Amino acid sequence: MGTAKRQPWVVGVSGASGTPYAASVIRGLLAAGEAVDLIVSRAARLTILDETGISFRDAHWRADLAAWLGFEDSGDAGGPGDPGGALDDVRYWPAGDFAAGPSSGSYPAKGMLVVPATTGAVAGIALGLSKDLLQRVASVTLKERRPLVVCVRETPLNGVTLKHLVELDAQGAVVLPASPGFYAGGSTVRELVDFVAGRVLDAVGVPHSLYLRWEGELGAAARRTDGNTAVPPEGE
Repeated sequence: MGTAKRQPWVVGVSGASGTPYAASVIRGLLAAGEAVDLIVSRAARLTILDETGISFRDAHWRADLAAWLGFEDSGDAGGPGDPGGALDDVRYWPAGDFAAGPSSGSYPAKGMLVVPATTGAVAGIALGLSKDLLQRVASVTLKERRPLVVCVRETPLNGVTLKHLVELDAQGAVVLPASPGFYAGGSTVRELVDFVAGRVLDAVGVPHSLYLRWEGELGAAARRTDGNTAVPPEGE
């Protein structure tokens, strides 16, 4: 009997501020047992370096990705990183590699998550420009009628970008602004980042426990749990 065919989610990271959203999405996918194909744009490398101090390099992508995701051991500068094997089902494709597997509709991807998405990436995907591998794979995802989530991270939005977002919606993409909600009780940056990442995973049906879901109880977000003792909000 043959082994099951690998069907990854493609995660495209563009140059917008908000690379922690991408890291949280990747961690969530891996925690759910999903395979990941990763594309990091050239501009995104600069953003990762600026926001985390980590250089993301083609030749050492595994060690750099492990460091970015905060895994136990990222290895040395030339080492493989991730000795625990958490990245064993991750493939990395350079942004300039138009011969990469996901550039073809015959490649068995489940869909694509663009996190975060610049307004430039939004325009390129909406117009089908395919100026780099990230945009090409997004176009392939749309034409193959696979799930595409575009997590746009920009504010304010001008009229041109709004038109591009409407066009993406018309083509079947999920437009998901990086807009954290507070009803889940998030009070730290990590919790608010995880909320957005969780909503990205919700959009494609990947199970996770990144945030506390709304269950119709007012004031639940204000409660905190210390051990087994629920702490009610002030005034109760």
